[in-house]
Amino acid sequence: MSDSRGAEFDDFVRTRSVVLLRVAFLLTGDRHAAEDLLQEVLEQVYVRWRRVRSSPEAYARRALVNRSINRWRWRARRPERALGDHDGVARDHADAVAVRELVVGALRALPARQRAVVVLRYLEDLPVADVAAAMGCSTGAVKSHASRGLARLREALAESGLAMPITESRSAR
Repeated sequence: MSDSRGAEFDDFVRTRSVVLLRVAFLLTGDRHAAEDLLQEVLEQVYVRWRRVRSSPEAYARRALVNRSINRWRWRARRPERALGDHDGVARDHADAVAVRELVVGALRALPARQRAVVVLRYLEDLPVADVAAAMGCSTGAVKSHASRGLARLREALAESGLAMPITESRSAR
């Protein structure tokens, strides 16, 4: 890879890696798994830079979704290695951290595709068409996954006494 291409990739990583790490964290629910996932995807983007440099973030987002779904499938076949809570880690008992833990836990409980749609659609604020492109599915499937995912999140958060402010009105975009 020439120096100019390497510089373009470096600029992409420098400017977009924080956003992509947030997406990876919300997809995995674990900081270390998110960092590993993002590293794998950035390696993939680097190898394919010539082909994806016109829209590297969209490519990276789709790769994050696909790899996170594949990880969940792998873990489902090996339940003894399932994601555990962060036992042994000191927790901050501030309200904001507690709410974040509830939301991340509720996201973890969603099926992988619903989780991916909710993360991309509502937390990354992408339009339905962009989420459909990242997921490799129709806009109708995105709306269906979003509706079901939000309903399950509302149920999970209502059980914990937390009201969910996300509405489905964005599906019109």
